[in-house]
Amino acid sequence: MKVNKYKEVLTSKGIKNTRSRNAVLEILQNSEIPLTAEEIFLMLKQKNVLTCLSTVYRTFEMLMLKGIIIKSNIFDDGKARYELKHVHHKHYVICIGCHKTITIEECPFGEFEKLLKKKIDFDVTEHKFEIYGYCQNCKQLK
Repeated sequence: MKVNKYKEVLTSKGIKNTRSRNAVLEILQNSEIPLTAEEIFLMLKQKNVLTCLSTVYRTFEMLMLKGIIIKSNIFDDGKARYELKHVHHKHYVICIGCHKTITIEECPFGEFEKLLKKKIDFDVTEHKFEIYGYCQNCKQLK
């Protein structure tokens, strides 16, 4: 992995460029779904990036503070999950049986945001949308 792959992003936000920060950003960039700190820590170990779980959490705090990643609690398991803050936000369909998470490609709120602006002059800056239910496999097990 190139050590400076995310150097420009980190430098522009006043963050020191390190191998572990680059690896965290690469993992988040390549993930379709938000990941827990523990999941990322295990992925870092697989990539032979030596770090500890507390460093992963400190990295997340700094990246959130600088607006590079966002934190969500999309499952009811008490674990925070993290993802890159995208120009185009994401929404998810989540199976409550197996926790399979599928990204919804289209935002269902575009017209609603326009309506809010028109009717009450409200500027939406962000929103989250998650739908919970059962995937095809879990429905068959019920």
